[in-house]
Amino acid sequence: MADEVLMVLKASPGRRVLGVGTVLTLGAIAVYVALFEPPGHFGWTVFLLVLGMAALWLSNRMRQATMAQLELTHEVLRSSTGEVLAQVGDIEALERGVFAFKPSNGFTLRLKEGASGARRWEPGLWWRMARRIGVGGVTPGAQSRAMAEILAELMQQQAR
Repeated sequence: MADEVLMVLKASPGRRVLGVGTVLTLGAIAVYVALFEPPGHFGWTVFLLVLGMAALWLSNRMRQATMAQLELTHEVLRSSTGEVLAQVGDIEALERGVFAFKPSNGFTLRLKEGASGARRWEPGLWWRMARRIGVGGVTPGAQSRAMAEILAELMQQQAR
């Protein structure tokens, strides 16, 4: 029962195409301008090439990251790749308000002291910085809200 998946959160196909496509287009345009219509100064050409290559790299990372999905069980929030984002017992607070620092269509988890992990970023799906984990991005808002509600209920059950 503890390993039963309660909720799955995955990128919506439309948002995924839009997100990856936008970053890919930015990279392609920057590289095109740098190579075929270079600005007057060599520094700007280098800047455009670096920006374009970084955007192309990021679009590929986003494409790879959004192939995975997040799974919520009674015990953990994990990626379909097997990586554990957070133990439910280690979550101190769940922030999902309008003014919360969170990804688009998502929520932020604040972990208890000593429960932090290494910095990590899966573009479009989740990120972790010290004791904060942001979930969302190109995920549907309804799925994210439902996962946040279930997570809040699990946190209340563990607090009892």
